[in-house]
Amino acid sequence: MSKNVCMFVWNHFTNDARVLRECTALSEDGYHVDLICIADPNNKELPNFEQVNSNFNVNRVRRYPTSLLILQKLYKKILDNKFLLLISAIIWFLLLVMLPVVIITLTLLAAVLLKTKLKGFVIKGNIIIRMIAKAYRSKYDIYHANDLNTLPQAYIASKWRLSRKKLVYDSHEVQTSRTGYNPKTIKRVESFFIKKIDTMIVENDTRAEFNEKLYGFYPNVLHNYPFINQSSINEKIDLHSLLNLPKDEKILLYQGGIQVGRGLDKIVQAVPMFNEGIVVFIGDGKIKPTLMKMVEDMNLEDKVKFIPKVPLADLPKYTKSAYIGFQVLNNICFNHYSASSNKLFEYMMAGVPVVACDFPEIKRVVEGDKTGICIDSHNPEEIAKAVNQLLSDEKLRNQLSRNSIKASFKYNWENEKLRLYETYSSLC
Repeated sequence: MSKNVCMFVWNHFTNDARVLRECTALSEDGYHVDLICIADPNNKELPNFEQVNSNFNVNRVRRYPTSLLILQKLYKKILDNKFLLLISAIIWFLLLVMLPVVIITLTLLAAVLLKTKLKGFVIKGNIIIRMIAKAYRSKYDIYHANDLNTLPQAYIASKWRLSRKKLVYDSHEVQTSRTGYNPKTIKRVESFFIKKIDTMIVENDTRAEFNEKLYGFYPNVLHNYPFINQSSINEKIDLHSLLNLPKDEKILLYQGGIQVGRGLDKIVQAVPMFNEGIVVFIGDGKIKPTLMKMVEDMNLEDKVKFIPKVPLADLPKYTKSAYIGFQVLNNICFNHYSASSNKLFEYMMAGVPVVACDFPEIKRVVEGDKTGICIDSHNPEEIAKAVNQLLSDEKLRNQLSRNSIKASFKYNWENEKLRLYETYSSLC
């Protein structure tokens, strides 16, 4: 008998490789999976309902409350129409004279919904309520929360009922040690909900050991490995032609989020020390404008190129053009220090050797399988030294490339998804 799974994720589900792999794997193993995520009001082509396959559906809930949308439309019409602006002014005057309490209430409501920071809380609250409502509309056997920001929804939907259902907490990050988050608050929240779950999944053994010290139990480990068929893709997007580069120019590639703590500024600082090559950043993120300004200030526009984020399905085609790849996370939190990073294995699938940080999970793979060079990722000089070694020693680079392809038959989702099946089998 097939089991029904309700999975939650706090994004638009357009570039979430891990969630896509898990949902697809479960659907292939006989589970019926409904994924609840968030609609993107800026992308009109993104459907609210999407059938990925016969056992896997995607449901996107609206981001904004209906009341907010009505107020915003009315607000814009009033500003655009002088007659409506006059009528509005008269109404506000009458309310001010006759019903001061009403006007104060309406003003506060408008401030909350249209102007102040509380607008964010209103929007998030709306998303949470819609997710829970969507989860209650169908009967599910297992509820699966991806990360802490969907665990409350999954908990309410699975446990606030007469017949309680199984609850999976799939933590893709170390929630209590991340940049931009208050660790004390996060730990209090996570500690409360973690007592309610039936099982937990983390990305690697370093994080599992951390969790054991924190909460007293060792969770299931499910590595974030890509599909092995990426290495057999024949199609290749020629970055040299795309960027107007000479065919013999060596491309030094970073692909992924342009975010704080990824060592991207250290790569730029190291560029003047590279003996040759062009650095290419593929991706978008909060610090991209800052990084581009840094490149401009250092007069490195000819040595550093930027490409916007590309669809996940197309990314391996870009990766194949690279001579080496970068994975130089900085140790700004335990979440970074313990990462085993999907992009490391994406480089591997494409046969691209890496210059990588010497953190435990990454070093275990890179040095253990001889797929690149580990360095102190906080030191631009060390980054440059490793890059120049691979630029000058093509024989070494090609050997590391062959090792990478060989290792990809070990670090891949086809092998790893069996762990997911074991976790679900134990629940059922």
